[in-house]
Amino acid sequence: MFRMQGEEDRGNGTGRGTAVITRTKPKIKKPSLYRVLILNDDYTPMEFVVHILERFFQKDRESATRIMLHVHNHGVGECGVYTYEVAETKVTQVMDFARQHQHPLQCVMEKK
Repeated sequence: MFRMQGEEDRGNGTGRGTAVITRTKPKIKKPSLYRVLILNDDYTPMEFVVHILERFFQKDRESATRIMLHVHNHGVGECGVYTYEVAETKVTQVMDFARQHQHPLQCVMEKK
């Protein structure tokens, strides 16, 4: 027979006592988030940037075009916000894809 702390043993097995069970809630720290940014250059075609945004960031045509124009007009544009590992992967994918197609496009990440 198992007894809980505070339970009395009166020899007849019917001892009743009180016990306090505490449950501590684990403190979960949210992961840091990182912005993935595309930088403007004078050589990468606008249509290629739109394609990048659709392919690697799952943007629809309208959103991709809006982001591309923001990059073109302001020098930089945000593609999305991700955890470190996801952001790092996306930057690498974009940079590799741009190099394969011989474009100097730059993609970076920064802590939000």
